[in-house]
Amino acid sequence: MNNELIKSIEEKYINLGENPENYLNGLLQAKPITYWDYIQVDTLLSLQKTRTDFKDEEIFVMYHQVTELTLKMMIHEIKQLSEGENLSEEIWITKLERLKRYTRMLITSFDIMKDGMSYEDYNIFRATLTPASGFQCASFRYLELYCTKLENLVNSQGKQRLPANPNMDDYFENIYWKDAGYNRKTGKMTLTLRQFIEKYEDDFKHLAEKTKGKTLEERVAQMKNPSAALKEKLKQFDHFYNVSWPLVHLDTANHYLNSKGVTKAATGGSEWQKYLHPKYQQRKFFPKLWSADEIANWGE
Repeated sequence: MNNELIKSIEEKYINLGENPENYLNGLLQAKPITYWDYIQVDTLLSLQKTRTDFKDEEIFVMYHQVTELTLKMMIHEIKQLSEGENLSEEIWITKLERLKRYTRMLITSFDIMKDGMSYEDYNIFRATLTPASGFQCASFRYLELYCTKLENLVNSQGKQRLPANPNMDDYFENIYWKDAGYNRKTGKMTLTLRQFIEKYEDDFKHLAEKTKGKTLEERVAQMKNPSAALKEKLKQFDHFYNVSWPLVHLDTANHYLNSKGVTKAATGGSEWQKYLHPKYQQRKFFPKLWSADEIANWGE
């Protein structure tokens, strides 16, 4: 074996305050790693637990699991930009290209939902999912909080309800996604929203506190003269994620819930035709990069 390699291994563990021989003896006994163990294939392929015997329900479950993994990849990239100090534009552009690529996966994968399942079967087995809803995807909310300030997650209607000097609780009380299950006239909340808040809202608030001054929006604002190329990449990601993807989601919902002469309710009980549209959500990660006309026509 290369003596320099052995020396480097020894130095590595000595610098950690460890005895290199212990690690080399352990390596001598270790079994070679396999693909299936490294990727945890058996565990991964055992996670599809359906509630009915309809074959396409398993497709439905796997599709959403793939979506969760894609969002996790995106958060992995975004955290590096949020937590990094004085990163070069080259790194930012590389990460934004990755984020666009992942978002494109989310957009194109909706064909599986729209055209890859039986319309009749889906509209039967979906009843067993109530009150669960894709609305309860926490990864989606974590990603938003890493990307932009809380005030950008309150739509125009919500901003009219904010006090003069809003705090974090005020923003969360009026955050756009609560409109999916909160009747502000009656004060009633759907079970879907109540479950979601009980499980995750404390975590969301903790992350919002942690990312103050470190959201992608704020990191860009801290840069000296960001290039036109970087600004364009930011806008592309913003539009991909906050306009293109929601519109494809809305189109898919229309296919299953608003076709064949019957308008059906969402499993989470939201006014999905209104709530899913980017014009209603008004979510923008980098609002200062958009013109007044672009903001006014958001989602057109």
